[in-house]
Amino acid sequence: IKQEKDMAAYFIAQYQVNDAALYAEYSAGAGPTLAKYGAELVALDVAAETMEGEAPGAQTVIIKFESTDAAKTWYHSEDYQAVVGKRLAATHGYAVLSQSMNLG
Repeated sequence: IKQEKDMAAYFIAQYQVNDAALYAEYSAGAGPTLAKYGAELVALDVAAETMEGEAPGAQTVIIKFESTDAAKTWYHSEDYQAVVGKRLAATHGYAVLSQSMNLG
């Protein structure tokens, strides 16, 4: 298994929403940033089933980017940074950036 610089990358967040109104404001602001940065919303599940361990909450979001660099550009952009604080304040959980692997 090897990582390659131009492999797809996935931003994966899992959390519990504690403030639905603030989270709705975040969603309204964050959504348009995805298209602007070439991202694809792969999954949005408000009742994801935990198969192992203890998840912070059942809400799971998976966003696909063309590369790790593209994902980091989106995350650190002025557009996303203007709204991400609302998600952080409205939820409890975590987010990771995971790169695709070449299994061959």
